Amino acid sequence: MLYKYKNDYKKITMGLLSFIPNLKEVSRLSNELEWYQAQDDRNLFLWKNEQDDFCGIIGAEINDSIVMVRHLAISPQYRGEGVSYQMLTALAARFPEHKMMGSVEVAPLIAKWEKNRGQESNK
Repeated sequence: MLYKYKNDYKKITMGLLSFIPNLKEVSRLSNELEWYQAQDDRNLFLWKNEQDDFCGIIGAEINDSIVMVRHLAISPQYRGEGVSYQMLTALAARFPEHKMMGSVEVAPLIAKWEKNRGQESNK
């Protein structure tokens, strides 16, 4: 389930964001977190799995018609379990009238998710 970021989740959020290769340094993580908090159209969502663990994070900019996914990270122990697809599906359900797009790093994953989603709906 997706949870919108709040200050209570700061340590968890920074830990999850640190799995993104260019966000390893604490100062860079802090700057990125401040960037998301600076405007209402920038959002961080944490993913909590069935075991009640926060195991993923999505950073997105949301406008009238587009959800631009900037960051997506999953804890290493939960990778390969389809968590990223679950997160994207939940984000799309939260903004059903919006087109999902991704940054250069995230766009290939979104393309795979959309293809998989299309195949699932054809079954």
